[in-house]
Amino acid sequence: MREQSATQRALGLLTRREHSRKELQRKLTSRGMDAAEVETAVETLSGLGWQDDARFAESLVRSRAGSGYGPIRLRAELATHGLDSEAIARALDSYQGDWLENARDLVRRRFAGLSGEAGSEDLALRRKAADFLIRRGFDGERVRKAIRFDPDD
Repeated sequence: MREQSATQRALGLLTRREHSRKELQRKLTSRGMDAAEVETAVETLSGLGWQDDARFAESLVRSRAGSGYGPIRLRAELATHGLDSEAIARALDSYQGDWLENARDLVRRRFAGLSGEAGSEDLALRRKAADFLIRRGFDGERVRKAIRFDPDD
């Protein structure tokens, strides 16, 4: 059985899901491929449009935002994939959704006790919801607005 080239392996990875340039290089070199061959393969695939950091970033933002993660967490996650701050900012700006509405949806689903008159006075539950949203990567302003929403809006 013939050994696969770096380009073939990279294509195999890219057909499964989007990868950042850095992530693709790391995966291929960790599998024992020559670093120069990996660099050439990634450069070639990038030139042909198979690998695109901007497309990867936008895909990750859509996916994670849909799973209830906020912009702060996504910014950190994109940075771990080797994307520069400009690419990260463009990906977050391209997101079509509403971060505040995402935070409110999370509060509605996870903290049903916060809706209505009785829930509005439950400070412990509000604090718990705020901590949850902060861990999910939402900023303070959105957290405050999300836990003080009127469920009938």
